[in-house]
Amino acid sequence: MSDSNMKFHGTTILAIRHKDKLVVAGDGQVTLNNNIIKHHAKKVRKIYNDKIIVGFAGATADALNLSERLEAKLERYNGNLTRSAVELARDWRTDKYLRRLEAIMIAADEARMFLVSGSGDVIEPDEGIIGIGSGGVSAQAAATALIRHTDMDARNIVEEAMRIAGSICVFTNDSITIEEL
Repeated sequence: MSDSNMKFHGTTILAIRHKDKLVVAGDGQVTLNNNIIKHHAKKVRKIYNDKIIVGFAGATADALNLSERLEAKLERYNGNLTRSAVELARDWRTDKYLRRLEAIMIAADEARMFLVSGSGDVIEPDEGIIGIGSGGVSAQAAATALIRHTDMDARNIVEEAMRIAGSICVFTNDSITIEEL
């Protein structure tokens, strides 16, 4: 099998803002073709003096590269997440090297939450919930229902929504990393 036939699948990242808490979670599974090669990857982390949480889906090296570039933008723009995300998306879309990166990310601080992609997207959700990756839609749907129909706190909603996504998506496991602001 050639390297070009090797495809990375998976990841579920979920971010919610609920009851004045920001919680971002990611599963730990890494797959290569139809094989699980890692169970405890950390796809969610705090950056910029622990003031920003990022979560990423896609090729790990590409996602880490983007995370480092976002942090450099945050340094340049004094922690302004909106400006930094827009500048990263602009570079990502226009730079010949960056355009080939295969990843998508969520970046959030105490006030803002964005989905940032290589297509130039910088999207802030209407309801304070974003899910990305193969189980992202399932996790986002579960979190939306839990917010609307329960009195759970943000962390418990994220934990349960990620469990639900993991029970549906074969590329998502129950080894979850959670970061909060």
